[in-house]
Amino acid sequence: MTLRFGVVGTGAIGREHIDRITNKLSGGKIVAVTDVNQESAKQTVEMYQLDAVVYPDDQALIADENVDVVIVTSWGPAHEATVVAAVEAGKYVFCEKPLATTAEGCMRIVEAEMKQGKKLVQVGFMRRYDSGYVQLKQAIDNHAIGEPLMIRAAHRNPTVGENYVTEMAVVDTLIHEIDVLHWLVNDDYKSVQVVFPRKTKYSHEKLQDPQLFTIETNSGIVMNVEVFVNCKYGYDIQCEVIGEEGIAKLPEVSNIVMRKDEKLSTSILNDWKLRFMDAYNVEIQDFIDSINKTGEPKGPTSWDGYIAAVTADACVKAQQTGQKEPITLQEKPAFYSEKQLQKA
Repeated sequence: MTLRFGVVGTGAIGREHIDRITNKLSGGKIVAVTDVNQESAKQTVEMYQLDAVVYPDDQALIADENVDVVIVTSWGPAHEATVVAAVEAGKYVFCEKPLATTAEGCMRIVEAEMKQGKKLVQVGFMRRYDSGYVQLKQAIDNHAIGEPLMIRAAHRNPTVGENYVTEMAVVDTLIHEIDVLHWLVNDDYKSVQVVFPRKTKYSHEKLQDPQLFTIETNSGIVMNVEVFVNCKYGYDIQCEVIGEEGIAKLPEVSNIVMRKDEKLSTSILNDWKLRFMDAYNVEIQDFIDSINKTGEPKGPTSWDGYIAAVTADACVKAQQTGQKEPITLQEKPAFYSEKQLQKA
């Protein structure tokens, strides 16, 4: 079965998904697009030579009976309304983060999805599909290092623009660690505290950089996560899990080792898209395959989007107060339980 996709938002990530579905992956076809900038939508259809309808808005696209799946890659604050409308129409949804900009918005999506009686939504947390993180997950699940006790992680960018402010270290950057670390240990978060080290000279007035987040889980795992978005030397993602019997660490990106000018060196990436390109491809292909095989996506759920939103809110509050802030979730619905997922 070929899934027919409608894309809401034809900016950079929207076009990348259109390109991979059209030219790299199997089982999907772009049949509709829309964007608040109609010229962008039209240009996208021409650029990829799509046999697709350009709709004036997301509601018209969702109403198209030829659309099976809605990809949401629009501006974050617009996600909730589009996802809810698509779910209420019985459409599958792949939504880039955030699922919604508030925890309340995420819960509205959760409630709309449960009313449909089946899982329709997957959130675009692509790190779960990165080969390195998959290996870490397998090591933890197989008890290769005993029970995890601590995690040390880092999310470093070479530089960011003047529009990037302190809060964005959480909602745009740490949000990926929030999801993937929760997935790795399968343990809900309990609290978070933020410390601001000495500020780098490469930051600006509205951005405290770097930042250190200490997150504790319900079972007592302590996670120290560094966010440093003006590190200058490259794009660098690190994750080390310290267990009772050993340590498992995210592998370095594969690059050649060069001997030249009296130096032994390995190149470091400076572009996040290159770092996770393969993960994006695996993610969307798995989304397509799981729907065709089981009738439901099996990746990050609406509930995972809710967990990320609640945790991000607590992290932002901790930035502001400097205190340890609680992370309090509603009770997880049976609809999203592991047994329910396995049954599906």
